[in-house]
Amino acid sequence: MLAINKRLKLVASYVEDKRLADIGSDHAYLPIYLAKENKINFAIAGEIVEGPHKVSIKNVKEEGLSGVIECRKAAGLEAIELADNIEVITICGMGGKLIADILEKGKDKLINRPNLILQPNLGERFVREKLQDLGYTIIAEDIIEEDGHIYEIIVATDGHMSLAEDEKNFGKFLSKEKNDLFVKKQKQELDKVNYILSQLEKAKEEKSEKVLELQAKAKKIEEVIS
Repeated sequence: MLAINKRLKLVASYVEDKRLADIGSDHAYLPIYLAKENKINFAIAGEIVEGPHKVSIKNVKEEGLSGVIECRKAAGLEAIELADNIEVITICGMGGKLIADILEKGKDKLINRPNLILQPNLGERFVREKLQDLGYTIIAEDIIEEDGHIYEIIVATDGHMSLAEDEKNFGKFLSKEKNDLFVKKQKQELDKVNYILSQLEKAKEEKSEKVLELQAKAKKIEEVIS
């Protein structure tokens, strides 16, 4: 069986539906793992690039799962047909802005209101705002560290929500739980902000709009992790 990293294993733990679409499928590792665990009975492994698409087909065939997992070459949610009756969509390992754009461009494929499990590499705010715009509500968040990078996972279902600014930036649940990994991530972000501020101050830009914006950001991070 193909090895799956702990980040995707954590994503897999939130899949509770049987019909999956994994967008940007990274060689179909996630749907293969879920199928082997008998957690799904149908999946689409969507890839836009020819190389990874071909590897997905090869991996699915080698695992004897061609009858369960369909590998489709398409951009974003274009890999899904409404007739597929997809119940859950996973999008992992991309920037938050790109995930938000995929959801916006493919919102006609969300008519059946599938659950969404999203793992942005950065720019989580874009994802949360887009979920709110699309009439989704966040029901769970998680955070994990792998290979020196800290990743957030956002789980959403059909429903209304109205996020406060801090919830958009720091998470609906993560900002309240404030576990050690969340605090570590925010301290790393604070270090970055303070470094940029020090460089701007050296350049005699102490009162520029950018400096004031960064100072406000640093103050907010300090408040959240205090």
